[in-house]
Amino acid sequence: MEREIIVVTAAFGADAVYQAGGQRYFIPIIAQSGADGVEIRRELLSSAIDDELIDLKSLIEEQGLFSYYSVPESLFTAPGTINPRLEHFQHEAALLNARAIKFALGAGTGSCATEHLAEQLAGCRIPLLIENDQTATGKIQPMLDYFNHHHPLPTVQGMTFDMANWLWVDESPNNAAKQLAPYVAYCHVKAAVKTDACWQAVSLDHSQGEWRSLLSMMPEGVPLGIEFPLEGRDIAERVHYYVGLLRAA
Repeated sequence: MEREIIVVTAAFGADAVYQAGGQRYFIPIIAQSGADGVEIRRELLSSAIDDELIDLKSLIEEQGLFSYYSVPESLFTAPGTINPRLEHFQHEAALLNARAIKFALGAGTGSCATEHLAEQLAGCRIPLLIENDQTATGKIQPMLDYFNHHHPLPTVQGMTFDMANWLWVDESPNNAAKQLAPYVAYCHVKAAVKTDACWQAVSLDHSQGEWRSLLSMMPEGVPLGIEFPLEGRDIAERVHYYVGLLRAA
């Protein structure tokens, strides 16, 4: 099964997005690259979020793409407490006609029973994805605690496996893949190198190639998101090149 390739707008860098006048600038470039979809980032939207999402929906569909919506917040704001703005984010994702909304896990479910959790999430029209972020709750054990106890739920599609975020929380990406692969519904392809101060995301050609072995551990057909830096004088050529690289991987 050929995987769908998604380009994450954050890969272009926040400065480039703002200088270009917003995420819409990159939609035709993404479509022309041969990608299938785009991940729209809420943190890169303007203050007129609803209007911008409606505009992006029209352009994305016109270009023959689909979308995911990334919200820079946690699904659980306290143990067992679902983000009180979830309904609002559902509204925004519906304006975009997104396939799914991506959240960080956050504080987790605490002692909340799966049946109660399912009831609280029953109103979600857009499926949810839970990503390992660069915080303590994005480590392997909290993610396992959630998915081992509560997966599957009709409204939670599964996990967004970010290949490199594990490095920021001192976890092994390989160990994470071995334990969490059955729950993965979307994979952020990303590489990173250690600098004197911290980890830094890099393009795949500047990595040691660990992404290939991680990719081989993902479930067949899982959509792949390009989230590593897309930079260069000819940005359209870069996007086209990496879409092709992931298609052939």
